[in-house]
Amino acid sequence: MPDAARRAIVGVLTDIDDTLTTNGHLTAAAYDALERLRAAGKLVVPVTGRPAGWCDHIARMWPVDAVVGENGAFYMRHDAARGRLIRRFVMPEATRREQRDRIAALGAAIVASVPGCALASDQHYRESDLAIDYCEDVTALPRHDVDRIVALMEAAGMTAKVSSIHVNGWFGSHDKLTTTRLLLREVHGVDLDARRHAYTFVGDSPNDAPMFEYFPNAVGVANLARFIDRVPTPPAYITVAEAGAGFVEVANTLLA
Repeated sequence: MPDAARRAIVGVLTDIDDTLTTNGHLTAAAYDALERLRAAGKLVVPVTGRPAGWCDHIARMWPVDAVVGENGAFYMRHDAARGRLIRRFVMPEATRREQRDRIAALGAAIVASVPGCALASDQHYRESDLAIDYCEDVTALPRHDVDRIVALMEAAGMTAKVSSIHVNGWFGSHDKLTTTRLLLREVHGVDLDARRHAYTFVGDSPNDAPMFEYFPNAVGVANLARFIDRVPTPPAYITVAEAGAGFVEVANTLLA
């Protein structure tokens, strides 16, 4: 990454699973990297497929400015001045309520149709998203089974994306990128289309593809290699290290 590009970056957006975490754990070094970036004045925002229940905790407790969750279903941020959590959903509560029965029925149908998969352990904490586990708490499924899960979701009218651990599906056109743009416009007054060079995104899997394509200074941690054939536009840069150590590498590069 050229020095001029590195010095111009004011915000770091990052996936969580297998980008910040390593083998399912958030290391002290990766957490410290978040804190060092924020202490240096960078805007720090995890952008994840993880559920609302997790994101409530992340927005309150982590050294971050906000979090985009469930692949763009919402953003959350803790307003320290007012002492409260701000939750901004893309779809109204009535629509989310109507969709819950459809999501539950589809999840049960997929689990019955694709032996070996399961509802993600965090499904009960989700507001808008269906997460099917294909390798987190189950024996890893072959790629054709993962593709079958995607096909079943799409046949039901869902948008479907593959992360490093789950297949996520949702009703609506939102994704990680659209809600990141919404967050930066509504909260920080940033026209991201005009300032995309000033932000980097760090990720590791196909559901990060819109972010890799959009940000000219996007970074993939080294373990993206296992999914690279599923990312139409790879990120501009790849770390030497994998997962959380790769994220630390990004932070060290930006703060050098």
